Amino acid sequence: MELGLSHKVALVTGSTKGIGKAIAIELAKEGADVIINGRHAPLVDQVVTELKEKSPQ
Repeated sequence: MELGLSHKVALVTGSTKGIGKAIAIELAKEGADVIINGRHAPLVDQVVTELKEKSPQ
């Protein structure tokens, strides 16, 4: 699905697990520049790696 999110910025809080993570991944797949945060740095790093793999850029 094309949502026209290329070159748009999305801030997703609580994005290291659950719904927040799923939303961050889907936004990245649609081409958005996703800003994530979380309480545990290792989980944030893991999600960043996953987003880079799934992003079309």
